[in-house]
Amino acid sequence: MGLTSFRKTFLAFVAVFVAGCATDAQKSGFPQISVAHLQPIILNVARVEVVNEYVSPAARPNVEHEFPVSPAAVAINWGRDRLRAAGAYGVARVVVRRASVVEVPLKRSEGFKGLFTRDQSERYDAVIDMMVEIRDESGKVRVTVESKAKRSRSVPENISLIEREKVWFKITESMMADLNVALEKQIRIHMKDWIR
Repeated sequence: MGLTSFRKTFLAFVAVFVAGCATDAQKSGFPQISVAHLQPIILNVARVEVVNEYVSPAARPNVEHEFPVSPAAVAINWGRDRLRAAGAYGVARVVVRRASVVEVPLKRSEGFKGLFTRDQSERYDAVIDMMVEIRDESGKVRVTVESKAKRSRSVPENISLIEREKVWFKITESMMADLNVALEKQIRIHMKDWIR
């Protein structure tokens, strides 16, 4: 078996092992990513609805289902934590349109050089896309704001599972920090007539 064949076999084994640990990753002690500590935005609507339109393929190259803290769940929690209804009519809808992370294999050094080179082995391309809209009592959309956060991060070939999970956690945390700032700014500008 050549070096390249051995490497591929070993990486296939690691991929199966990591997939088997996906359930454990949910119990690995990572904190929840939350904005519950921030003052909620009070809207003059009867209720707040949070809708997740993103359905993960739950198969590679997508890996968001393996994350210790789900990007979609964090986005859903944002809507529940940041917006409050305090009116008699209408609805504010928070829509998670996308919360995906794709693993992209990177080219590695081959042959003799590959034995002594620590390459970046994968890149994670992450996107969370969210929208907030206000509908009146007849269901007509009165105003919409939206924002999208992206992150790309590569990891070395010798990274451990726990270190990989830390990278995934940081990706999710930083995207939601960006979205929180962007969405709040837009809400305060474009939905000011509905803010109490």
